[in-house]
Amino acid sequence: MHDDTYYFNIIRHNIRKYRERAGLTQQQLADKAGITMNYVAKIESKKMQRGFTIVILGRIADALRIDIRELFKPLDE
Repeated sequence: MHDDTYYFNIIRHNIRKYRERAGLTQQQLADKAGITMNYVAKIESKKMQRGFTIVILGRIADALRIDIRELFKPLDE
């Protein structure tokens, strides 16, 4: 059984990975997802331990042009 931090870290890592692969800055991703750059920065930097919803993750996945399931893939895959 994993704790919450484990899952948050997987999502953070994958958001950053796909953002960088897409050649997007945090600001560009935020603009495409309809959220603030500060919000993206908090998610990626571990400052946000709670609070991002499936809707936000869906917007981020759409902005990155990936299936939302990619954000949940364990770090070793």
